[in-house]
Amino acid sequence: MPEIGIGIVGGGYMGKAHSVAMSSVGAIFDTPLRPRLEMIAASSPASAEQYRAAFGFARAAADWQALVNDPAVEAVVIASPQETHRAIAEAALALGKPVLCEKPLADTIEDSRAMVAAAEAAGVPNMIGFNYIRTPASQFVRQLLAGDTIGRVTWFRMEHTEDFLSDPDEPFNWRCKGMANGNLGDLAPHPINAALALMGPIARVFADYETVHVDRPGGTVDNDDQAQLMCRFKNGVMGHIFSSRVATGRKMGYAYEITGTKGAIRFDQEDQNAVWLYLAEGPEATRGFRKILTGPAHPDYLPFCQGPGHGTGYQDQIIIEAKDFLTAIHTGQAIWPTFRDGLAVAEVIAAAEASKSREAWVDVSEFKITP
Repeated sequence: MPEIGIGIVGGGYMGKAHSVAMSSVGAIFDTPLRPRLEMIAASSPASAEQYRAAFGFARAAADWQALVNDPAVEAVVIASPQETHRAIAEAALALGKPVLCEKPLADTIEDSRAMVAAAEAAGVPNMIGFNYIRTPASQFVRQLLAGDTIGRVTWFRMEHTEDFLSDPDEPFNWRCKGMANGNLGDLAPHPINAALALMGPIARVFADYETVHVDRPGGTVDNDDQAQLMCRFKNGVMGHIFSSRVATGRKMGYAYEITGTKGAIRFDQEDQNAVWLYLAEGPEATRGFRKILTGPAHPDYLPFCQGPGHGTGYQDQIIIEAKDFLTAIHTGQAIWPTFRDGLAVAEVIAAAEASKSREAWVDVSEFKITP
């Protein structure tokens, strides 16, 4: 099978996840393109060499420019800090190389717009790394909604709650400086992306956010700890989105509830292999939510395991993402979510920031620029 040389910028948390995904995706999904771990770049040549040896790359790059410009690197995965995304993506796209970029697309909406323009001008496959929405369970929920299983949707609630900064004595770190690194810039993109995927475009928002622990050992926090968005979708559905990094007890609270005229759906990423489905059918005495365990009948599950209920995990989401990226490259057809879908998230966040400042409802269209 034809190989494709993969270059990954960044070897930390997500760099490792993407490296593992690219090394295993061909065997799991029998992809027509087989990734070859060609080169990895990091914050220094020494750390790049460390990651090369640990993850199995052929070579370490002196810097990201060397990686992008190397002819053996045929596709680029960006897993570096968000303020670096634009420069790396534009350089790779200018050379006609497909790009998979971690979320958020960039640290500013202006850079996000520039990245979309560069990708669409280049006409090559591009993708943004929203992995949680790719679980077999959430893919199944999208099928249920498309099939009118719960009727006309009347309410949507989404949260992404974690507690990694819930302790006020946790020392000041990079997440505590700059709005792009705060909750609204870091966590909120995930539930907003899910809302867009499940419910469609958001028409307007009314938002509020706050810093719960302002003073930390080592510094003063200048971004938000938690945020809430009342929203109205273009299809008329009323919704609410909440995100927090100080939600004591929550480790991966990526959860949503969807209410319809004929039923309802619940999902929680802390139990990512289950969907709770309520159907308004039969005698009232026997109605109730039923737990559906994911299995081979659900999207992208069977390649991992033939046993229902055995489950998939976090790394498997990244492998599914890698499969989609390789498929887009092989077919030349865009696969959701592209850079433009990443920009859609940035537009909602910009509207939320404006809403907080104005203390009023804000139309998301105000931040859209049609090419």
